[in-house]
Amino acid sequence: MESVNNTGESAQDTVESAKNTVESAKDTAQSAVNNTVESAKDAAESAKNTVESAAKNTAQSVKNAVGNIAGDIIPPQPPIEPQSDPHVLKSRLEWGEPALTILDVRDRNSYNQGHIMGAMPYPVDELVDRAKSSLDKNRDIYVYGENEQQTSQAAQSLKSAGFVHVSELKGGLAAWKEIGGPTEGIVESKTPAGADDYNVVDRLKNHAKTQQ
Repeated sequence: MESVNNTGESAQDTVESAKNTVESAKDTAQSAVNNTVESAKDAAESAKNTVESAAKNTAQSVKNAVGNIAGDIIPPQPPIEPQSDPHVLKSRLEWGEPALTILDVRDRNSYNQGHIMGAMPYPVDELVDRAKSSLDKNRDIYVYGENEQQTSQAAQSLKSAGFVHVSELKGGLAAWKEIGGPTEGIVESKTPAGADDYNVVDRLKNHAKTQQ
């Protein structure tokens, strides 16, 4: 009888041991799965960071390369003067410089009749309000009006409003047209500038011929 009891207890111990083994195996498997998932998540996050870093570095490299190329092609501009000769503005436009704005402060009818190509209509009586709402105060701004007095008044108004780089275009529209600067408008469209007026090389060739 005692032998039977011992055998029963032994079988019970065996079953209990098997249960413990199964539980341990289960825990081990779950731990392995968790570790594998965590490792996969870490690997994915690392790969994501690597890709983002590479993309940022590539974008910065491209930006620097473009900047260097532009710097080699477009000559650096000196600080804008309080008054500018039309040739200075024309040169900047011909080199394709985007960082400037030309403001025509005459009345709207005069602007519609003819103005410097690309100039924006900012009549002097609404100049400051419109400029404050639409222009960066550090942008290079060239101003011209009906006459020197109106031009000077407009430039001073902009400076008083906090605009830093403001220049009066000496001679206004008339001086601009005298050097062959491109224009547009109702009247100007009837007498468009010549094709060479838009070409830097042709303008330089013509200038060289006149110096001979």
